[in-house]
Amino acid sequence: MPSRDDTVGDDSGRIPAPATVTFHDTLRTAIRRQRLTLQVVSRRLGALGYPVGVSTLGDWQHGNARPASVPAVHALEKMLGLPHQALSELIPRIELSERSGALGELLDQVPGARDRNVDVLSRQDRAWADEAGRIWRITSRVVLRARRDGVDRYILRYFADAGSVLSRIDVEAVANCTVGQVRWRADAPVIVAELCFGQRLRAGETWLLEYRWTNPTGESSTVLAHAVRHRLELYTLELVFDPAAPPAECHAFTQTDYDEPIRPTAALELNTHHTVHLIGTPLLTGLHGIRWRLRD
Repeated sequence: MPSRDDTVGDDSGRIPAPATVTFHDTLRTAIRRQRLTLQVVSRRLGALGYPVGVSTLGDWQHGNARPASVPAVHALEKMLGLPHQALSELIPRIELSERSGALGELLDQVPGARDRNVDVLSRQDRAWADEAGRIWRITSRVVLRARRDGVDRYILRYFADAGSVLSRIDVEAVANCTVGQVRWRADAPVIVAELCFGQRLRAGETWLLEYRWTNPTGESSTVLAHAVRHRLELYTLELVFDPAAPPAECHAFTQTDYDEPIRPTAALELNTHHTVHLIGTPLLTGLHGIRWRLRD
């Protein structure tokens, strides 16, 4: 999207919006209006308890990444002399609702996708970040229990990072399943896919399956999370960093909803194998994941 570098402020403290108001245009103009460098903005945010690196701020102001922390954006608004929510209300959102929007429409295309036919007893996710900071692969190992007779599939929801080309994202069956229908739309970063067991389960019967997503596209990221809609007895998430691009810092977090503040739960130290992990047991609802800050 073309930028509007010529935008100027008025006496009210508000920034006149370009024809299409965007988070990155508004942020970039506000920083220039205050004659601040990204180094100064990063240092001031850090002093307020929001460690945001210079490279991350650069991505924000050029539309290459979206902030994951709304409180940090509120601090940024105050620092830049902007009205409350002048920036936060412009953050691009991923629609998580299954009742409407792109996700709802995709689920409607897969018969039975909305039915709660299984309980997830445990889930193990392992993800890899490449040298550029992209999450390029995620493998998942899931233990399910049928809630009724006749269950023969499991429905996946995948939310891609900004800049992803959905047609190039691949979902592969690794163990005890095959890939069925795969549905996506070019205008929304979400994919719905079926994993078929190859047999029907009885009520109470368990099933273990494994699959992986590979995404050669997308932009660098600083957050990875799993959305829990129903009780999950055991969840583990391991993140493997490229040895050439270790994070400056890393922590586990929870979030009651996508639009709610992120709550850090534990600092995570990179081990000798360049990985960090979190373990949750049990989990009810909300988002649970890992955030990190890239080195400048």
